[in-house]
Amino acid sequence: MSRLSIRNVSKIFPGHRRNVPPTQALLPVDLEVGDNDFITVLGPSGCGKSTLLRLVAGLETPTTGEISLDGTRIEGAGADRGVVFQSYTLFPWLNVRQNICFGLREKGMKLTEQREISDRFIAQVGLRGFEDHFPKQLSGGMQQRVAIARALANDPKVLLLDEPFGALDNQTRVLMQELLLGIWEQAQKTVMFITHDIDEAIFMASRVVVFSARPGRIKTELTVDLPHPRHYTVKTTPEFMALKARLTEEIRVEAIAADH
Repeated sequence: MSRLSIRNVSKIFPGHRRNVPPTQALLPVDLEVGDNDFITVLGPSGCGKSTLLRLVAGLETPTTGEISLDGTRIEGAGADRGVVFQSYTLFPWLNVRQNICFGLREKGMKLTEQREISDRFIAQVGLRGFEDHFPKQLSGGMQQRVAIARALANDPKVLLLDEPFGALDNQTRVLMQELLLGIWEQAQKTVMFITHDIDEAIFMASRVVVFSARPGRIKTELTVDLPHPRHYTVKTTPEFMALKARLTEEIRVEAIAADH
């Protein structure tokens, strides 16, 4: 059985004003995500990628279909899914450690356990020495490290990331890709990662899911058989370039369709 099962899931947003028709964001989508699978969802802007992630997160309700995690239907947000957005959704009044411990504290975990877990993830995302810093004292990349650590500290079954590195400069983005992939290679979490960046989609994934222009549907699924541990130099290999050429053509067709 797949860890995450998405079956016949569609989403229509109603028009809220007179003469504003409903918007079909997603056509029916079927997707199975296995245990420890790392899938990236790639597509042009506005194609419904983020809508799908919000449905899996339980932040939106499907118009049709069902999403289940380990056989249990998803009917709202839950600690079994960790979510990281593009914006740095940290609590500005909490320091790094307090942000990471937020979910642990909500669970009623003992302070000694909170400290032990937060220490581990602070080290893993490279933030030792910044435990007492507040978000406004951190760079964008550092804030996103905190957000990832906070999501992982809760030990979710699935990690959901919605263009988490989209607001970062290119060099920081590349370093964050390597950081997250390294954590996944160690922790082996089930991951759904939304992006519009083709290189990022290939580098991060064990499988790339390509969405059509809106209303979104799954157009292509592509297995990425590049070896692990995955080093940034893989991006210059013939295998990587062949995948990039194919996906570039797929996305180009959909981007053109989105403009018409």
